[in-house]
Amino acid sequence: MSSTANPVLETASGDESGTGLLRRPWTRFALRRLVRLLVSVWVLVTASFAMIHLMPGDPVRAALGPTAPAALVEARRHALGLDEPLLVQYVHYLGGLFTGDLGTSLSAQLPVSDIVAQRLPATLTLTVLAFAAAVVIAVPLGVTMGVLTRGGRGRRTELAFTTTSVVLGTIPDFLIGVGLVAVFGVHLGWLPVAGNATPSAHILPVVAMAIGPAVILARILRVEMVGVLESDFIRTARAKRLPARTVYFRHALPNAVTAALTLSGLILSAMAVGTVLVENVFAWPGLGRTIVDSILTKDYPVAQAIVLVYGAGVLLVNSAVDVALALLDPRSMIRED
Repeated sequence: MSSTANPVLETASGDESGTGLLRRPWTRFALRRLVRLLVSVWVLVTASFAMIHLMPGDPVRAALGPTAPAALVEARRHALGLDEPLLVQYVHYLGGLFTGDLGTSLSAQLPVSDIVAQRLPATLTLTVLAFAAAVVIAVPLGVTMGVLTRGGRGRRTELAFTTTSVVLGTIPDFLIGVGLVAVFGVHLGWLPVAGNATPSAHILPVVAMAIGPAVILARILRVEMVGVLESDFIRTARAKRLPARTVYFRHALPNAVTAALTLSGLILSAMAVGTVLVENVFAWPGLGRTIVDSILTKDYPVAQAIVLVYGAGVLLVNSAVDVALALLDPRSMIRED
């Protein structure tokens, strides 16, 4: 009798164990994010594939020029697989992505993966430096403004800060870059305005990309700091006569950073995409300049691959921000359920 009962008990125990695993907030959170990421990646890949087929005209003819012989055009189309059925091309495209084959450049006759690998580090360097500079500026500025304007204090300071941040935040980064080039590069001659050969050549493009995001983050952080500084636990910390630095940076700042962290993910994604214009202003040898050149020369495989790289970067940043928010505030996982 016991021998017939044991399998049932073991099955029930196994079911409870599996169900218990799915009941864990972190497991459900990871599954939701994984499914969302996979669906987003599929949409991105499909859109990047469709881009080259939605372009008006023949991309091969556009790349080779109107005077190219028809036989050469057909040979190039066959080499690229563009004469095959659309579904077959899509399957080959997916297979190429899994093996790292992004196609061949129409103009340079080089593997697109090699071109991306050569230009990607410059774009990553510019984006990371600009984002780090924006955070370094925004955190002390936002905390200081929050302290100075808490409880209705410093109305003029608040008005001046808000007005300045709104103006700077609405100016496109490439226009800021043009102004920096005109002042510090052409008029004063202090800094180089093209390329990335020297450390000083990084200053102007990094500043151009960091100014707008820095003031936007500082505004959000100021608002959050003002709210947190009126909380009961901050009053308790002050009643214990803790140093002001401890109250502001150890107790208030971690509780005010959640909204800024959410926005920072969107800003980082926007900064990565914004390199397209900034790199052209400063002749920066990255993906942004390459995608513009590929569009002008009708080199659609290169443009297609770079769009895919930018989109994948945005998805990864958004996923990383979701995980960071869940680590900072585990209650957000429960609210999603």
